[in-house]
Amino acid sequence: MSSNPSYTYHKMLLSLRKFLFIILVTIISVKFLLAPIMAVGLTPNKAKNESRDYHVQRRLSSPTMLSNKRLNYPITRKGDQVDNYYGIQVADPYRWLEDPDSEETKAWVEAQNKVTFGYLKEIPAREKIQQRLTKLWDYERYGIPFKEENSYFYFKNNGLQNQSVLYTLKSLDGEPKVLLDPNKLSEDGTVALSGLSVSEDGKLLAYGLSTSGSDWQEWKVRDVETGKDLKDHIKWIKFSGASWTHDSKGFFYSRYDEPNQKSQLEDVNYYQKLFYHRLGTPQSEDILIYQRPDQKEWGFSGGVSEDGRYLVISVWLGTDPKNLLFYKDLTNPNSEVVELINKFDADYSFVDNDGSVFYVRTDLDAPRRRLIAIDVKNPAKENWREIIPQATETLDGVGILNNQFVADYLKDARSQVKIFDLKGDFLREVELPGIGSVGGFGGKRHDTETFYSFTSFTIPGAIYRYDMVTGKSTLFRQPKVDFNPGNYETKQVFYESKDGTQIPMFITHKKGIKLDANNPVYLYAYGGFGVPLTPSFSVSILVWMEMGGVYAMPNIRGGGEYGEEWHQAGMKSKKQNVFDDFIAAGEWLIKNGYTKSEKLAISGGSNGGLLVGACMVQRPDLFGAALPAVGVLDMLRFHKFTIGWAWTSEYGSPDDAEDFKVLYAYSPLHNLKKGTAYPATLITTADHDDRVVPAHSFKFAAALQAAHDGDAPVLIRIETKAGHGAGKPTAKIIEESADRWAFLLRVLKME
Repeated sequence: MSSNPSYTYHKMLLSLRKFLFIILVTIISVKFLLAPIMAVGLTPNKAKNESRDYHVQRRLSSPTMLSNKRLNYPITRKGDQVDNYYGIQVADPYRWLEDPDSEETKAWVEAQNKVTFGYLKEIPAREKIQQRLTKLWDYERYGIPFKEENSYFYFKNNGLQNQSVLYTLKSLDGEPKVLLDPNKLSEDGTVALSGLSVSEDGKLLAYGLSTSGSDWQEWKVRDVETGKDLKDHIKWIKFSGASWTHDSKGFFYSRYDEPNQKSQLEDVNYYQKLFYHRLGTPQSEDILIYQRPDQKEWGFSGGVSEDGRYLVISVWLGTDPKNLLFYKDLTNPNSEVVELINKFDADYSFVDNDGSVFYVRTDLDAPRRRLIAIDVKNPAKENWREIIPQATETLDGVGILNNQFVADYLKDARSQVKIFDLKGDFLREVELPGIGSVGGFGGKRHDTETFYSFTSFTIPGAIYRYDMVTGKSTLFRQPKVDFNPGNYETKQVFYESKDGTQIPMFITHKKGIKLDANNPVYLYAYGGFGVPLTPSFSVSILVWMEMGGVYAMPNIRGGGEYGEEWHQAGMKSKKQNVFDDFIAAGEWLIKNGYTKSEKLAISGGSNGGLLVGACMVQRPDLFGAALPAVGVLDMLRFHKFTIGWAWTSEYGSPDDAEDFKVLYAYSPLHNLKKGTAYPATLITTADHDDRVVPAHSFKFAAALQAAHDGDAPVLIRIETKAGHGAGKPTAKIIEESADRWAFLLRVLKME
C-alpha cells in the first residue's frame, strides 16, 4: 500500500521479484487461473509439406480417440545435442524447439494442437461447461477507485468484455466518462493495458500497452479532459511503470536498449536504464537519470515522493527480495543520485517521507517486516528509528492516510488491516466483512476517505469506502454473480509436511459432501519468490465446484505467507521442501477421505508450473492428472532467455557446480523416466510468452510423450497471440477454463 495511488500502481509493477511471476492484477499464480478483473489461433505459418513430413513425421490418430486406447502423438525429432556439466553428460535432444520461429517448430506446434484440440473438442460436456462459464462470467466487476486532484478513476468490466475499461468521474455520484477502452485497440482483445499513472494535477494519464501478452510495453499519454492522446510515444519498456514530476511536465520510467526485432521474445534483458521523459519531446531526447554499465543485472524502479521533493530509486537484482535504495533531490536540477542504502542485505520499500525523514518497510532483522524511519541528513544505521516493530503476522504493506499508518498484515494467509499513529502507536483494527483478502487503502496522507476490495473463495470482489475518521466501512459496489454463496463452505486446515513443518491449506467445496474418497480435487499452489496466495474468488473455480469438485490451496513454503523465513525455506538448495509440502497436501487429502489418487488433479502456473512438473515426475503414482501452465521446466537453461537470468537468485544458477547438482536433481525435463506411466497431463503455454519462454513446455511435452508408458493422455495446449498471463482476453480465459475442466471431467472419470 502507498499513500499515492499512481505510485502504488507503479510500485506494484516495479516489485520485480513479484512482477516476474505473478501478474499484478493478473498473475500466473492463482490470479492467472482464477481470472481477475483485468485479465491468455496463432495459425502457424504452414511449413512446406516436405519439411513437415521430414521433421515432425506426423502420424496423427483420429482426434475422436477418447477411449482408453493410447493417442498417437506426433513423433518429435530427436537431435544429438549433449552438454557437459561438470563432467556429467546431459542430453538435450529437443534443443531445436527453443526456436519458436523455425518452420520445424511451427509444424510441431500445429501437429500438437491438432491432437490436443481434437481430443478436447470430442468431449461432449465441453460445450456446456463453456456455456456455464460464459453465463457466470457475465457480471459487472469493478476496480478500486483512486483519486487524483479533483477526479476519481476506476476500472469496470461489463461482464464479458475482453479488457476492463478505465473510467473517470468528478464525484462518486456523478456521471462516469470512459477515459480508456483497451477493447478498441484490437479486434480480439489481445492489446492490454499494462500500467498507468495519473499526473499530479489530474489532467494527464500516462499508460502502458502490452500486445499479445508480451512483457514489452509501449507508453503513451492521454489528455483526461478530451480523451485524446498526445504525440508522446515511449518504447522498449519492460518491468517498469511511470511516475510524474509534480509540475506534470514529464515522468520517470525505466527501459532497455532496443532489442533485435527477430529475437526480441527470447533474448536476455540486461542493462536497464532510468530515464526522464519531458512531454512534447521525442524519446531520443529523454534524459538519462541513472545507469550502471558495470552492473548489467541491476534494474531501477523510480518513484516521486508525495511531496514532490525526491525521486526514490529502488535498485533490484534479479528476483531477490533484497534491494538498494537511492534518491535524487528534485528541488536541485543538478543534484546527484545519493546511495542511501548500498548493500543488498534486506528488502527496503519506501513508504513516504516527512521532509528528510524516510519511512521504510524492511525485513532487516525482522523476517516478517517492520517499519523504520531514516533521516537522510543523518543516515547512519545506528540512527535509524523503529516505528512499527515486527509482529506475529507478516507486514505485507504500509501507507499513510489521514496522517496515520495503514498497515496490511497476513495472518495465516488471510488479511488483517491495522491503523497506527505516526509515532507507531496502535489505534485500531479495521473491521473487515469476513475472512478473506483485502486490496486498496490507497490515497494521499491527508485523505480521510479511501477504498478497498474484499474477496474470498465464495465472495466476489466487493468494493468498500472506508472513513478514516469514524473507522466505518460502507459498501460501494457489490458484484452480482448467478450463484448462492451459502451453498459452499471454506475451511482452513493445517497438515504436516515431510520434515514435520505445519502447512496451512484452504479447502472449499459444496456443503454436505461425503468424505468417501470419491471427490475430484483440484489442488493448486505456487510456492516461490515470496509470493503469498490468499483467498480469491474465481468464476472458473466456482464452475469446478458446481461440477462436484473440491478446490484445495495449500500455502506451501517458498511463498511469503509467513515472511522471508518462509520464503527462504523453499528456495535454492531448499527447493525440495516446496515439492514435499505439495505432495504432503495430496497425501493429507487422500488420508482424510476427500479423494483418492485417481481423482486428484494438481495445477500451478509459472513457478507453480515447475511445482507441478517436479511433483508429477517425483510421484507419478499419487496424482490422477497434472496441469502445468507456462511452467519453468528446464532448470539447466532457464537463465539463457529474456529475464530468466534474474531467477538465479531464487533457484540458483546452473553455471555454479553446487547449484547445478540441486537443479539437475529436480528439473522436470531431466527427471522423466522412460517406461513410466505418468498422470494424465495437459500442459499449457503461449506462443508469445517472453517471460517463461514456451521452449520449456515444448521440450517437456516432447520428452513426456516419449517417456510415457500408459493410457492416460499427455497433451500440450499452445495458445496463440498470448503471453504469460497478464492482459489475457476474457474470451481466451473462458476457452482455456472450459478446456481444463473438460479434460479433467474425462480423465478423472467425472462423467
